[in-house]
Amino acid sequence: MTETSHSSDNPLATGFCGLALDSPIVLLSGCVGFGEEYTRIEGFSNRDAGAIVLKGTTREPRPGNPPHRVCETPSGMLNAIGLQNPGMDKVVDEILPTLDFGETRFMANVCGSTIEDYAAVTQRFDDSPIDAIEINISCPNIKEGGVSFGNSPEASAKVVAACRAKTRKPLIAKLSPNQTDIAENARRCIEAGADGLAVVNTMMGMAIDIEQRRPIIGNIQGGLSGPAIKPIALLKVKQVYEVAGPLNIPIIGQGGIACAEDALEFIVAGATAVGLGTALFYDPLLCKKVNKGLLDYLQRHEVSAITELVGSLSY
Repeated sequence: MTETSHSSDNPLATGFCGLALDSPIVLLSGCVGFGEEYTRIEGFSNRDAGAIVLKGTTREPRPGNPPHRVCETPSGMLNAIGLQNPGMDKVVDEILPTLDFGETRFMANVCGSTIEDYAAVTQRFDDSPIDAIEINISCPNIKEGGVSFGNSPEASAKVVAACRAKTRKPLIAKLSPNQTDIAENARRCIEAGADGLAVVNTMMGMAIDIEQRRPIIGNIQGGLSGPAIKPIALLKVKQVYEVAGPLNIPIIGQGGIACAEDALEFIVAGATAVGLGTALFYDPLLCKKVNKGLLDYLQRHEVSAITELVGSLSY
């Protein structure tokens, strides 16, 4: 994979898995649909993000989970969408041709219930213009696959290896925080062929309607995201960086980032790129603000490039 050169006057330019990003910001899967979700909002531009991860895609179309699918919680949000999507053929044949690949980088998010499913979807995206492929081995709101793969280092490695055999595109493993040893999982995924890591996916949680004494989420459990999980996600990035950093495997740090200061914490902890998700729901123009905040920080601390801050945590 060859890095694309950037203009030296862009201190936010970042290389990730051989891709040149104009900003370290990545818009996370499930939060921006298939790249068009926020384009109807005045002032929003895909160009403000270094990359966009498309909605999770499966081999066959999925209707998703029964309602309710989303529930606001203190400092966060539970979701159990259930990977609703039109299936890989429609995404590749009908949706990808509508995207402007001159605006930003687009990454697919591959999901499955079996290892064979993951491999098939990866192969389908390999023969497409997509820039990179994220393997969603850690989805907490489907009843099969997902969680069981993501919480086992051995199973995670098998999924990554199967996908690696089907593509030459950059492969990013999305890790679950709902496991005993995320650093070991990261190590196994790297050995199996992952070029990058996304740390972390949502945490498992639930909410209860006390009047009805029933779960609010139709799936009973869902993925918790937002500021509530930021300290946990930050620690996971630091733990994974200790394994991935020496091997030059880049990390997308994600989990509760809502401002430039949050993003900087993840970068200092070891993230090469930072993911925005839940915060976009209440501030769709957050990208511009985070980019400005990062530039202000670099200027204030007389740092010439954002890449100089990656893993700069001192003890």
